[in-house]
Amino acid sequence: MMGSAALLPYCTKSNPTAHFNHFDITLDQQNLVADLSETIIPKTTTPGAIDLGLDKFVWLMLDDCTKKEDQDAFFKGMTGFNDLTQKMYSKKFTELSKHEKAAVLKTFETKPVQKNPNPPEHSNELMSFYGKVHGLTVWGYTESKYFMTKEIVYEQIPGRYNAHFPVKNLKAAKNG
Repeated sequence: MMGSAALLPYCTKSNPTAHFNHFDITLDQQNLVADLSETIIPKTTTPGAIDLGLDKFVWLMLDDCTKKEDQDAFFKGMTGFNDLTQKMYSKKFTELSKHEKAAVLKTFETKPVQKNPNPPEHSNELMSFYGKVHGLTVWGYTESKYFMTKEIVYEQIPGRYNAHFPVKNLKAAKNG
């Protein structure tokens, strides 16, 4: 009886799966951010967002570096994002195909009025959610060890010295 009483809270779906200092998240929320960040930076010949742990970076930065009201807007926007995908495809974002996910993300792109005379209206919270996930995913990628060592070669200042620099016209170099 004691064991079942201890196990019962873990059987509910709304039970948080990750605890942070300022909020708790469920498995569905965790999967949504992971899938969204993987859609933003997919795995190709290079590691994707999930391989680099960028979804965890988003949660950590949201917890450590974001004000309470911005966190509340993020979670409201997350609910709005789920509503948007339900409205567009009658499915959760995590259940969509790659093309459907890309179509959802295209609704957030700003386009000139001439190309898209009737852009979809998104709430401030929804834009905050998407902007935060997109921005932190890209930032985390460009600051990752993989990117800094494999994609661009980071050199500490002052950089390398190249003593052999050919001068084609020595007279012009001396006079100039």
